[in-house]
Amino acid sequence: MFRSTLRPLTTSPSITRRAALRVLQHTNTTTKSFHTTRPALIKPGDPLPDTDCLMESHPGQRVNLADEAARVNNMILIGVPAAFSPACSATHVPGYGKHPRAKEFELVGVVSVNDVFVMKAWGEQLDPAGDLGIRFFADPTGKFTKMMDMAFDGSAIFGGDRSKRYAVVIEQGKVKTVAVEPDNTGTDVSLAEKVLGSISG
Repeated sequence: MFRSTLRPLTTSPSITRRAALRVLQHTNTTTKSFHTTRPALIKPGDPLPDTDCLMESHPGQRVNLADEAARVNNMILIGVPAAFSPACSATHVPGYGKHPRAKEFELVGVVSVNDVFVMKAWGEQLDPAGDLGIRFFADPTGKFTKMMDMAFDGSAIFGGDRSKRYAVVIEQGKVKTVAVEPDNTGTDVSLAEKVLGSISG
């Protein structure tokens, strides 16, 4: 009687696990080595993003801060996580309005990922008489903030992506200094007295 000498393939559980582990390790290595180009945090020497996605006062009034920076000698751009938040309203933005050196800048602007009506109302509340000379820019889609690489996931507090708290000084169309809060929302390195110097002297 003919008997086959071929034996059916058997797979040891330990061999199967080792093989699966090798495949998984190879996949992880491949995934880690692959990356797409992402925006880099804006730094000294960079121009501002060239986009007209920001709005001021109403949806039809678009603002391109790269164009603004080309027309003025110097400006300060303040990024805040949210309009009407306590830290933004009580400390961060008013600090620049009251700082004597802020008057040396031709444009002082606040950017937040909010709609234009919220930013307009906030500006009217903070500066009803227009004495502070601060302009309020809405970034409703977050496009400008993402191009600056200043967006963070604020879902837990704000319900979506928001802007890190920052202050950027621009001179002759180029970024001069960048101060970004390391925890995204704190009030330390981006305060007026840190960026522009202590008022008392």
